[in-house]
Amino acid sequence: MLSRADAALAELSIAGEQLPNPHLLIAPYLRQEAVLSSRIEGTRTTLSELLMDEVDVAPTERDPNDLREVRNYIEALEYGLLRLNELPLSLRFVRELHERLMQGVRGSHATPGEFRRSQNWIGSPGSTPATATYVPPPVPEMMEALGAWEVFLHDRATLPVLIQCALMHEQFEAIHPFLDGNGRVGRLLITLFLTETGRLTQPLLYLSAYIEAHRSDYYDALLRVRTEGDWHTWLLFFLTGVCETAVRAARQARDLMQVREDYRQRLQGQPKAVALVDEIMRAPIMTVAEAQKALGVTNPTARTAIKALVKAGLLEESGERKWRKLYFARPVLDILRTPMEGIRW
Repeated sequence: MLSRADAALAELSIAGEQLPNPHLLIAPYLRQEAVLSSRIEGTRTTLSELLMDEVDVAPTERDPNDLREVRNYIEALEYGLLRLNELPLSLRFVRELHERLMQGVRGSHATPGEFRRSQNWIGSPGSTPATATYVPPPVPEMMEALGAWEVFLHDRATLPVLIQCALMHEQFEAIHPFLDGNGRVGRLLITLFLTETGRLTQPLLYLSAYIEAHRSDYYDALLRVRTEGDWHTWLLFFLTGVCETAVRAARQARDLMQVREDYRQRLQGQPKAVALVDEIMRAPIMTVAEAQKALGVTNPTARTAIKALVKAGLLEESGERKWRKLYFARPVLDILRTPMEGIRW
């Protein structure tokens, strides 16, 4: 399974290197990850709702706290990817991620950016440390464990990268160093670790879709490490997730680039419409105002470009709004929503 996961990850890295503009795909992948990682923690925001919110058309029926948590996840991951240029993964790095993730959301009382100073536990509502499913280390032992975790994080010569990544994630979740947000930080660290080690040329691998589809297996595998020392089940789960997710992501990347090239060909001779195709790949829900801002043109020119994309079949006008009409790039959204078994989008 390690061999298969390595091969799938290599294929995804090659796909990332071949992208004419990787940033066009990083944005939708990142948003997809933010939605699913936050959903594991209980939010209900969908990808379409997030994209609508980004063009200032927030769905009124959705809890604004849900949207804020998803936006914070995006900001934390974008920050982390930039911060890798200046600071290696470390305890300081983890605290900075947590601070951005928890700013102004439910759980923001839980000392954003600071390791816990009190005991926490994992269990059903109303549980106590005596009845909890899992009780992480008390604070003194937690600090000792975090020190060992950081040393292990920097040892790049002992284990295969994917094995080290799996162990790094499990141990972070076992230590549970924050009062809230541990799961989201732990999932962020997977992508950041694989990027820092060079196993990913572009940050295109996100495991939350796989974890969401197999959530009970994920928690069971983590718990079996803690209760039975069963690393084998956890490693197989993690490597299978990497393999399936990398294959899916590489296929999506190829399909999205094919859509991009097809519509750029169809719109030859219409430079503003061609330029808007790239923007649509990044943000597949669009308004005229967003097109105007992205292209740096007048409102009538932006409308003309959008009409050209509607005529070509890339955009569909939403019939629900009379003002500030929304346009959906269904070919792009359909690819992003390619189902992973067990996920409802």
